[in-house]
Amino acid sequence: MRDHDSTFLTMRRQAPALLKRLDLATVLEWASRGGYAARGLVYLGLGGIVLLAALDLTPRARGARGLLATWSQWPLGSILIGAIGFGLLGFAAWRALQAVFDADRHGRSAKALAIRLGQAVSGVIYGALAFSAFELRDQFEDFGAADEERSAQALAGRLLATPHGDGLLLLAGALMFAVGVGNIVQGFAQDFGKRLDCGERLCRRVVVLGRIGYGARGLATLPTGAFLARAGWQTRSSDAHSWAGALQALEGQPFGEWMLAMIAVGLLAFGLFGLVEAAFRRIRPVTPIHQSHGAA
Repeated sequence: MRDHDSTFLTMRRQAPALLKRLDLATVLEWASRGGYAARGLVYLGLGGIVLLAALDLTPRARGARGLLATWSQWPLGSILIGAIGFGLLGFAAWRALQAVFDADRHGRSAKALAIRLGQAVSGVIYGALAFSAFELRDQFEDFGAADEERSAQALAGRLLATPHGDGLLLLAGALMFAVGVGNIVQGFAQDFGKRLDCGERLCRRVVVLGRIGYGARGLATLPTGAFLARAGWQTRSSDAHSWAGALQALEGQPFGEWMLAMIAVGLLAFGLFGLVEAAFRRIRPVTPIHQSHGAA
């Protein structure tokens, strides 16, 4: 009992020093790294399921929520989904720092503001996915591929029922298509190695993963935008598809299975690049506290 009391007193004495070392910037950095890792695992899972669908080893491709539903059926799946949820919340927080406080020092040019806007949208998307993970973990609902399709078509139907809903749906499709094109352009134009703190040989290799991954993510997004725009043009909610449903429709086209397999390999590459970013990305969290200190 005396040893236990001694250990407790030692921990109490050391706690202030430990908390001092674990300042807000350090916590945010490690939360961000966990976020990159969580995003990488999600895309590895998506790429694996899309590849299985291309090889006809599983009935359909699945989106992120369908993937989480699959993981929930695994042993210890609840723990995995909880960890993914917290990781994605960390990634959403990092995106907020990038967008609001310019953590990557992009500046205020038109191009920089466009990048930061994209980071803000990304943060909202991954934050919503994190809350979906927590909801799924608590309720263990089955979000299958069919449910994702019904949700997408129901959302399109509600939008079409509003004034100028067809135009809004067309705009949503155009924006989604633009996001896909933007990802493809990033794959060709972005210097993925400049924010990685790794050796030259490793950086050369992982940059290839980044280029392939961003290009594939863009290609995977284009069909969703096209179907949304078609639903607005034809004023038919049934033409809208979820991300996974759009890829499944792509598979039915000539050479569609080859296209789907190429996209799957690219998504796997994007997932691996996310794990590399978790380990090697230079992350310098900027918070209001840091900004006020800098101004002083």
